[in-house]
Amino acid sequence: MKTSRRLVILLVAIAAMNLGTVRADQPHMRRALEHLRAARVELQRAEHNKGGWRQRAMLNVYKAIGDTENAMRAAR
Repeated sequence: MKTSRRLVILLVAIAAMNLGTVRADQPHMRRALEHLRAARVELQRAEHNKGGWRQRAMLNVYKAIGDTENAMRAAR
């Protein structure tokens, strides 16, 4: 009986570790974050402010990067 109990506890522990890994692995969110960071670089390199729209786009990208990072942390 002790062996069965230990086996069940071990299996539950292994399953719990695997669930954490699956939840932490977020390929779509990681790729989105990479794209947002690339967009930030392109907007920084762009010339002129385009009537204020470039600056507004940069602020939105900064906010999106922060929101995406927060969402990824929350999912861990």
